[in-house]
Amino acid sequence: MDRKRQDHDRRDPVDIGAAAVVGAGLIGSRWTALFLAAGLRVSVADPAPGAEARLRADVSRCLPALARLGLPAARDASRSGRLDDLLTGLTFYPEIEPAVRDADVVQESVADDERLKLAVLARIDAACPPRVVIASSTSGIVPTRLQAACTHPERVLVGHPFNPAHIVPLVEVVPGEATAADVVDWALAFYRRLGKKPLLVRKEAPGFVSNRMQEAIWREMFHLVDDGIATTAELDAAVSDGPGLRWALYGPAFIYMLQGGRGGFAHALDQFDPAVVADCSHNVYPEVTPGLRQSLDEQTRAQAQGRTLEEWEALRDEFLLRVIELKRELLGD
Repeated sequence: MDRKRQDHDRRDPVDIGAAAVVGAGLIGSRWTALFLAAGLRVSVADPAPGAEARLRADVSRCLPALARLGLPAARDASRSGRLDDLLTGLTFYPEIEPAVRDADVVQESVADDERLKLAVLARIDAACPPRVVIASSTSGIVPTRLQAACTHPERVLVGHPFNPAHIVPLVEVVPGEATAADVVDWALAFYRRLGKKPLLVRKEAPGFVSNRMQEAIWREMFHLVDDGIATTAELDAAVSDGPGLRWALYGPAFIYMLQGGRGGFAHALDQFDPAVVADCSHNVYPEVTPGLRQSLDEQTRAQAQGRTLEEWEALRDEFLLRVIELKRELLGD
């Protein structure tokens, strides 16, 4: 698709000073921390009771990791022992309009409900000058549907992060049918400024790229438990102690190539030709019966081994930080 360029005196993403986040939940709070750590002023809107206190606590917990990742404002504040001073750059509003009015970019992060997002995006679009880029954090709603709510659809796209959004580098950038070419370029540059690794999704489709690949694994998980082949702990080990270790470094396509040796991907296909290798996977989920639902819930709760959710999240974040640091060391990445 040939995209028109419709630059409305849009500021260079390297030079912008203010961002807005709409929705201060799990994703929105992490975006807020990331923006602050990059040196931006951030205004956040969320009408929920107690949202501001929860947001500030969440952001404070995220800042040390962002300093470790090298985000400039967080790194400098950490060196001076004044990380929480970054919170002075945060302004909170219960309503959308004052939060987005003076922003250079808006990251919409409300719950992944299409009707809610359409209503929220319409309000954001009406309150922002046409030059302001609006990105949705949706994990699967195609942007063309979201643009339908906006008077200026050319500046709307998807910027889909991965939990925990302040640590995991990947952001899927998904333009819709009306998204202007300069907006796509701007969003890619903006996320790179934040230390992210934006992936341009060339053609919008439900679930985008990464979630479609994850979905295949989750679907097989349901079948393996339902058929009594493996428990959730066993299938997690089958990934985290096996191919997951390789995927963390190279990804599945490059790993497939490596198993072909010097013959590369073509030789790997000769050995594992999908036309002759029996397909043992499933194309649909099994029926989620009460028994399967109970098995999945009980088995994963047992895996927690008495540790709290917060303890597991802290372990996850430390693991991710070490993996990211190791990849930087080995690959210069």
